[in-house]
Amino acid sequence: MIFKEIKIQTYIDDPTNCYIIMDENTKETMVVDPAGEVNKIIDMINILKANVKYIYITHCHFDHIGAVNELKQQCGGKILIHRFEAENLNNPNVNLSGVVGMQEIELEADSRVDDGDLIHIGDTEFVVIHTPGHTSGGTCLYCQKENLLISGDTLFRGTWGRTDLPTSSFEQIINSITTKLMKLPEETIVYPGHGKSTMIKDERPIYFDLKPKLI
Repeated sequence: MIFKEIKIQTYIDDPTNCYIIMDENTKETMVVDPAGEVNKIIDMINILKANVKYIYITHCHFDHIGAVNELKQQCGGKILIHRFEAENLNNPNVNLSGVVGMQEIELEADSRVDDGDLIHIGDTEFVVIHTPGHTSGGTCLYCQKENLLISGDTLFRGTWGRTDLPTSSFEQIINSITTKLMKLPEETIVYPGHGKSTMIKDERPIYFDLKPKLI
């Protein structure tokens, strides 16, 4: 498996992490959270000679969906998002495009996913984990074979996603992290929607022992 991370500039200062995952044998590829700068994403797809099978959206916020339409038009791929999140893709008050003053995004998912669904890229399998809290339909993708978790804006290095936004809930995000993500193997590498990667073992003390991450 080939795994690439691209830093995408959006309307906020903190770049969004867009991930490109490709099976080396079949060239089947999944692009996760194409937030903007579509040419940067397409350049990497062309370098890899990738065949885009899925465009996966971890949640509906504008800084994760800005390049979805154009990417699909140029490279194909089915748009996937959790069913609770799909209805908010075109709601500027929930996807926050109306808040930052950007052009409203009109976007429709091709398929809706649920907790526990399996997504295959070649012979690599990802499990959808529904992690409400940052948004009601936020999800993470876990790959046991590669020992990695794409956590969207649910879990970051040393902290969790914001819960002061439409459909968000502090109680839900802490429950999602403690009952679902912290139960993953401790060596699991976490790739978040923003910032640096981390590991489950390094995040567990924050939630189980209430010890802050100091580095």
